[in-house]
Amino acid sequence: MGSPAARRERLSAADASNIVIDAPDQVNAFLMAGVLGPGGPIGPGGEVDLRALRAALAAVIPSEPRLSQRVVRDGRRFAWERVPVDLEAHVRLADPVDGLPGLEALCARLMVTAMPTDRPLWELLLVPGAAPGRVAVVLRIHHAMADGLAAVGLVELLLGPTGTAPAADVDPPGDGVEPPADSAVSARRGLRARLRMLASGWERTAAVLRPAVPRTVLLGPIGPRRGVAFVDAPLDALAAGASTIGATVNDALLAAVGAAAEAALRSRGRPIPPVLPASVPVALGARGRSGNAVGVMLVPLPTGESDVATRLARIAALTRARKADARSRGQFELTRTRTGTVLFRRLVRFQRLIVMFVTNVPGPRHRLALAGAPLERVWPVSAIQGNVRLSVAALSYDGMLRCAVHCDADAIPATSFAVVLGQELERVAALA
Repeated sequence: MGSPAARRERLSAADASNIVIDAPDQVNAFLMAGVLGPGGPIGPGGEVDLRALRAALAAVIPSEPRLSQRVVRDGRRFAWERVPVDLEAHVRLADPVDGLPGLEALCARLMVTAMPTDRPLWELLLVPGAAPGRVAVVLRIHHAMADGLAAVGLVELLLGPTGTAPAADVDPPGDGVEPPADSAVSARRGLRARLRMLASGWERTAAVLRPAVPRTVLLGPIGPRRGVAFVDAPLDALAAGASTIGATVNDALLAAVGAAAEAALRSRGRPIPPVLPASVPVALGARGRSGNAVGVMLVPLPTGESDVATRLARIAALTRARKADARSRGQFELTRTRTGTVLFRRLVRFQRLIVMFVTNVPGPRHRLALAGAPLERVWPVSAIQGNVRLSVAALSYDGMLRCAVHCDADAIPATSFAVVLGQELERVAALA
């Protein structure tokens, strides 16, 4: 079998940065929470056959190496190391909850629960009581394993209707042949690329230090009491409403989140900044073996605009102009090395560049099932980090945009925020 070192694979810079960023008070993990109907290991009354479920997952796990690898130190770096998977530890039955509010409360607690590092960085919980005759499922994943797009692949693998693995990531199409280049020309191009990257790095590092927004309750030390709330919106209606002014579903989500944040500040008598800058991940090109391949788009969401069409049009113009630039810059420069990531982790606890995280991930194109139990609903819950107290994540699934609000409960009321978020999404849909 060889030595343990021979079975190791170095983490990519992006994956390793997510290990360094992790902290006891800010767990760098996210989750997918859903509701399962009867079928397979789920009985008609919501009974769970854990033995059958674990047996079904044991047949699927070898399809994805990350599910059977833990993170270990390899000198000054981190490496993936293959270990036996103890499904009794990874697949468990949780205590019953009281309906969807109970599931939301459980998710809030899980967002501040550290993941064990002596085994692969994932777990799957079955949660009775989320709905009559139904069982909730919570798949929790450390961010070092996957970003949003990669997480959807893991979900499709573990909850696929056929139990087969999704297609692997592929490089962009092309003939695969690089034309010959003059060595001097290549050297000049390489030098220009390095200089552009250096300039971009200095610019974005300086931006983190710049107080771009006034002091606000949306920023500050993040406490241990979290709030999570779910919101659903019909996907086709939302897309139709957004398209009337040339906007996308992602633009609609940003517009609704900005309006909900503004309403939350107003309801608490807090000052409202001229803009609410949001950090929005954008997918990069081929990721290879890395679980993380995202750039960051900064979108200054406008405030003080009551007309939903005008606000949405302004946001659509911003995202059209900024998305390509975010992709060209790639991963944030400071997080490309361990030393830079340590510095970044300290800086972001005091930054005033962004006030929220917003992410929208394309979901599976077909309905999923866990070992034969149909997945009826699902919501993604993303982490809050640094001094940013609010995050909204969305996933398209089964004709709906499924959103989850995650926030510091002592700063922002998750439930009332979710109510306004739902209302604002309805306003966009009504544009059609």
